[in-house]
Amino acid sequence: MDGTESLLVTRAPTAQRPLMGLTVLLVEDSRFASEAVRLLCLRSGARIRRADSLHTAQRHLAVYRPSVALVDLGLPDGSGLDLIGTLARMAPRIQVIIGTSGDETARDAVIRAGADGFLAKPIDNLAAFQTAILQHLPSDRQPPSPRTLPDERVEPDRIALRDDLSQVAQLLGQPDPTRTLPYVMQFLGDVARNGKDADLSRAVRAVETSRNRSQNPRAHIMALSQLVQQRIAAGGLI
Repeated sequence: MDGTESLLVTRAPTAQRPLMGLTVLLVEDSRFASEAVRLLCLRSGARIRRADSLHTAQRHLAVYRPSVALVDLGLPDGSGLDLIGTLARMAPRIQVIIGTSGDETARDAVIRAGADGFLAKPIDNLAAFQTAILQHLPSDRQPPSPRTLPDERVEPDRIALRDDLSQVAQLLGQPDPTRTLPYVMQFLGDVARNGKDADLSRAVRAVETSRNRSQNPRAHIMALSQLVQQRIAAGGLI
């Protein structure tokens, strides 16, 4: 579809589906995190399209203009901050631009880059997701009042988590895993937070600590790789 997709949608928001008529472009490399946002969009009435890299996002934007962009900061081919800056300068501008990260200290950088808001991972709370978008929309895109704020969290399919872990296992299994280690640690840290896996989070921190102290992280990488393989064998379950 060409042109500004949001202008082609005429369905009005409702109290039960407050994001009806909106199209969300999710720029996110994690299948598990993407599945959570897909469920949130489904419950909110929004349509969703996903890009797993900066390159793929640019291909989407060359064809259509979404109503909302949710941009993860840690992407395989660069920083989501660069994409946020590009989106903020577009004319006409996308209605709502939100940066996402498992690192809450990134909030200020996201706003400085030009985003309207920030969502900390994991993104699984329906009310928080809807509010983060609605508060930046004009009055004619607001749902009728009163609107009940749903105290609901989504539970993505764990198969998507296994897919993320399999991707990490491939990267850690390379002859020289240290080459892609910064991206892998960021990605796996988010996966651990989204999957609420405390042991995996600790293993990621052990690798990061050894790197920050200029120590050889190989032993910690091996332990982390073994833990990832255990999770894969268990189907992504803790």
